[in-house]
Amino acid sequence: MKLSIIIPVFNEAPTIAKLINLVKRQRLVSIQKEIIVVNDGSTDKTKAILAKIAGIKLVNLRVNKGKGAAIRSGLKLATGKYILIQDADLEYDPVDYKLLLEPILKNKAQVVYGSRFLGPHRNMLFWHMLGNKFLSLLTNFIFNTTLSDMEVGYKVFPTSLLKSLHLKENRFGFEPEVTAKILKQKIRIYEVPISYCGREFWEGKKITWKDGLIAIWLLVKYSLIN
Repeated sequence: MKLSIIIPVFNEAPTIAKLINLVKRQRLVSIQKEIIVVNDGSTDKTKAILAKIAGIKLVNLRVNKGKGAAIRSGLKLATGKYILIQDADLEYDPVDYKLLLEPILKNKAQVVYGSRFLGPHRNMLFWHMLGNKFLSLLTNFIFNTTLSDMEVGYKVFPTSLLKSLHLKENRFGFEPEVTAKILKQKIRIYEVPISYCGREFWEGKKITWKDGLIAIWLLVKYSLIN
């Protein structure tokens, strides 16, 4: 099986080389990895660092468009049977790939999400935690499911499914959009515990309360669109 790992990157010069090295080091039995890095208009040294890294497919976007747009750009180059989304900031540990892929390899699931709340994690900000739990609760209420972490960055999909969803959201709206569209197809999402080491805003964390409000709107919006 071939796995396409899409890494959207925006101004992550301190972490991107280490992250890609960690991704390369993961040995997955019977799985070939394809690493697709999308530099989303970075204004720091990210572009120069990526230019020196071998063994990746690199896309350089001229201007910053957001996580969703970067993922769509990477999806165009994906040749694997499955897609795994990997953030570039080291909040998520590639060691967990085996956990994420196990339900798929055992034919237990089509789509797998990690959960920061089921696995070991560094305590996050209270309001960040509350916002995440509320968005998961809203998702569960609207779509009659029981997700513990809708906004998680670690998600695995069949490539054909992800391409068929015709994704549109450019920023962090990717998370509620893709989740809503999958659940509307009556596909049950399988969750596994993952480790998580969240950053503080002063360390470069980018998502804010405004993105939370947008996520609420998008969950409602995509629940109503056929």
